[in-house]
Amino acid sequence: MGAPPLIPPEMIDSSDPLEIAEKELKMKILPITIRRRLPTGEYQDIPLKWLLEAEESMFGS
Repeated sequence: MGAPPLIPPEMIDSSDPLEIAEKELKMKILPITIRRRLPTGEYQDIPLKWLLEAEESMFGS
């Protein structure tokens, strides 16, 4: 969608945006936060990086 890559150009070996996004995801540099709404109306912000780290600790890398 036209967003600039978050990884250095020398690390990009493809013009496929999905491959670039997967590499950014593996490097944990995507600035994505999931907002979880609680029944009380409050919310909890969970950075994607936390979820990736939890997954690695549970299943290994």
